[in-house]
Amino acid sequence: MFKKINWQNEIKDWLISIVIAIVLAFLIRTFIIEPYMVEGPSMMPTLENHERLLVNKFIYTFDEPQKGEIIVFRYPRDLSRDFIKRVIATGGDTIEIRRGTVYVNGDLKEENYVLERAKGSYNKVIVPEGHVFVMGDNRNNSEDSRYPDVGFVSMKLVKGKAFVVFWPAAVWRLLP
Repeated sequence: MFKKINWQNEIKDWLISIVIAIVLAFLIRTFIIEPYMVEGPSMMPTLENHERLLVNKFIYTFDEPQKGEIIVFRYPRDLSRDFIKRVIATGGDTIEIRRGTVYVNGDLKEENYVLERAKGSYNKVIVPEGHVFVMGDNRNNSEDSRYPDVGFVSMKLVKGKAFVVFWPAAVWRLLP
């Protein structure tokens, strides 16, 4: 009528399940998707300070970032820090900023996502292959490729593409 429970087998099964879950979580976070928290106002109005988002770390294994995508990358001056910015130009493109207006390959870049136009100018340069030129959406409060400590961001430093804001839950949304 009653089945005798073999506690040793039961504990062994639980331990195996827990180890598998930990290994899977580690692999997913390391190679596929990782959560990040936005720190600072540099991506306003698109991303607010302390919003949490998910970053696809696998996507750039086979492809490079496209113009307009929001990426997370290691800060070149201090690799322990991560930055989040928008890709404005990719390898081989020319980038220039004249009186706050951005031109890519000589064409005016439509940017309906910026908080305000950038103050100042940036001389025309060619983005090296294997690199991207990034800027924050809050142009006048963003440390980005216009500054020597960031400069052109090597693809080796790019961690992934931000694709969804998941916290606070009331502002959950997919990113373009």
